[in-house]
Amino acid sequence: MKEQYGERIEQVIAYIENHSSQPLRLDQLADISHFSKFHFTRIFTAFTGMTPMAFVTRKRIERALVMLTETNLTILEISGNCGFESVSALGVHFKRHYGCPPGTFRSRNRKHSNFPSVLSNKQAEPAALADYNKAEGNPLLRRAWDSMVELREIAEVEVAYVRHIGSYLDTHNAWDELTGWAAQQGFHPANQQFIGISLDDGNLVQESVCRYDACVTLPGDFEQEARREEVEYKNLSGGLYAVYSYYDTVDRFVLAYDTMFSVWLPRSGYEADDRPCLEFCLNNPAQDPQGKCRVDLYVPIRPSA
Repeated sequence: MKEQYGERIEQVIAYIENHSSQPLRLDQLADISHFSKFHFTRIFTAFTGMTPMAFVTRKRIERALVMLTETNLTILEISGNCGFESVSALGVHFKRHYGCPPGTFRSRNRKHSNFPSVLSNKQAEPAALADYNKAEGNPLLRRAWDSMVELREIAEVEVAYVRHIGSYLDTHNAWDELTGWAAQQGFHPANQQFIGISLDDGNLVQESVCRYDACVTLPGDFEQEARREEVEYKNLSGGLYAVYSYYDTVDRFVLAYDTMFSVWLPRSGYEADDRPCLEFCLNNPAQDPQGKCRVDLYVPIRPSA
């Protein structure tokens, strides 16, 4: 199954390499991979160590570097041939990667005909994939990872929620507002479930505008009259989920996502679908003796095609 995941990512990489001079959209690359558009970036990043669009930029920069060294094209022509909207866009990205503007690089390296030999058209094995291969070859490690993941089927459920916009490390305000409202309704962890939903991928969206919903499940007999403007309401989709239990500090919770998408999913026989991941919150970190959060991460899955 790892091979299937790898082959699908390689198809995207090949497409990028062959079409880097053309406009490329994230949804277009997701379609080529046949992965869920909602989770494609996380899967691609797990395999390559960078987001799809960062990978596109890197390929364009590498193409520009070769053209600067091996051709007499103007920098304007090179920027267009490499898929940049303008010379200034090429300049910004090129300097960020190589430490100098394209013109300076050309003047310094034009005479070094062997410089491009340090580049390779063969895609190097990404660090994340290399680490995964080590795990794949170790049956004890593989069984250890598999023992940490449980498949669960859950029903659709209605929730009340408060939305937070900003860093995922600052969601406590939304939780304070939601738990205050929930306490007025008699909802507590003993009788209802509290679920967090990170709606944006931090690899794609600036931290200041990431969306997060702090949710509490509603009992089936929740009265319409009890509904208030302090919270909003929606249904969370049921279905099959892979569940990873996490207990550590809040700032390291992102590693739970990385574990699921880079280690477990590729060899599981499943892939993530278009439903969002659910974070079932099982404790209050502020009340934990070690200040840690206990969360069951639910990754929505379907059998691989």
